[in-house]
Amino acid sequence: MSQATSALAFLFPGNAMVNSLLATSYISIIPNLLLYFVPPNIKPSTLNVLVNFAVGSLLGDVFLHLLPHAFSSSHDHGHAHEEKDHHHHHGSNDEKKSVLIGTGIFAGLFLFYAADKCMRAFYGKTGHDHSHHAHDHKKNDDAVTLKETKEGLHQRGQKEKVIEEKKKAKEVEDVRASTYLNLLADFTHNLTDGIAMAASFYASPAIGATTAVAVFFHEIPHEVSDYAILIQSGFTKKRAMMAQFTTAIGAYIGTFIGIFIEEMANRLSHDHAHNHSHHHHGLFGTSMTWGDLVIPATAGGFLYIATVGVIPELLEAKPVSKLQPLKELLAMIFGMILMAGIALNESHHH
Repeated sequence: MSQATSALAFLFPGNAMVNSLLATSYISIIPNLLLYFVPPNIKPSTLNVLVNFAVGSLLGDVFLHLLPHAFSSSHDHGHAHEEKDHHHHHGSNDEKKSVLIGTGIFAGLFLFYAADKCMRAFYGKTGHDHSHHAHDHKKNDDAVTLKETKEGLHQRGQKEKVIEEKKKAKEVEDVRASTYLNLLADFTHNLTDGIAMAASFYASPAIGATTAVAVFFHEIPHEVSDYAILIQSGFTKKRAMMAQFTTAIGAYIGTFIGIFIEEMANRLSHDHAHNHSHHHHGLFGTSMTWGDLVIPATAGGFLYIATVGVIPELLEAKPVSKLQPLKELLAMIFGMILMAGIALNESHHH
């Protein structure tokens, strides 16, 4: 496993700012280049195995890296300040910190839920529902045409033709709308990935590297499935790849936002440390700063993406064979094991 560590050290040689931008570049460019070699008609069963592996690695990042780091670093922060205090006070402070971290996790999950809900409310539902709408319209149209038999066959034929054309145009419009909605969702998703990337590298090089690996594995099936959606809705191969590259800009914007947040948090805590060297200067009388809540919020966001965004779709997928569910579950466990391997390896090296 030491090879993995040296590989990660080779990929991320700089400081937190440089590394987070490097990671964003790897995550944005490599999966998009891989699209060139992906057949647009990739088998859904193959994609599902990939997605399960991605979910396993994403959840592995949450449960084995982000959360342990958030809880352990909060206790580490506190020890320096609280050594002189009574044991009881120390305990209540640890409790407060854990509650703050829990709130951060919820905030991340809630933000993703709120964004998801608002997008669905304002932009209508995704392409999945539109076939039902078209079906209802057809029934109504049939009723109308039956009533109008007296108007003569010729007129009725003309009307049906117009109705058919309108219906086709509407369906195309719906597909177009859901495609652009998907691209917008992709852009915001990449934006949050970018923020997570910066937060992770500022937390520690190890956390940064593992989050980069998890996001990378999550991005590949995500990009492939989005690419397939674009191709199906009439994009050419070249145009679909360009669309995916434009959503990647979101990741860079997110990374810069993340770097800005972290730099500001560092500066603030630095100033506070100078001004109040003998007081607690953090949130609610603890030694935590706003910057310490970015990692828990990232964990909450990743939890939402994996459990609400992806797993329900995997549950609904019809298995092609008896072995398919087993393959998918094993892929998920493999993703988790990979993250566990990296986590244990990192803890040895610290």
